Amino acid sequence: MNDSFPPHVVELYEQLPVKGTIYTIRAASLGREKLAVIKDGKLVPNGGSDASVTVRILLEELHNGPDPFCASQELGFNAERFRELEQETHVEELEEHAVGFN
Repeated sequence: MNDSFPPHVVELYEQLPVKGTIYTIRAASLGREKLAVIKDGKLVPNGGSDASVTVRILLEELHNGPDPFCASQELGFNAERFRELEQETHVEELEEHAVGFN
């Protein structure tokens, strides 16, 4: 998980994910690559100017306020910052706990 955020993101979000913590996805939707851009030293909405679209996720464990540039949405996270939880399943363990079907 990439938990390095630029200063303007740290200011906007109430809660940010931390590397090494397991999170649960509560919602996913299309998002934009960049929340905003800095022009002439000012933070301005990125809007549709950035052609790059991402998957935006909301996490069960973290809650943030509305997106300042799209008030109908909670601030979310780019899904590419995360990886799926790896689970090892051993056949022997499954067989020990399996219920027989006859």
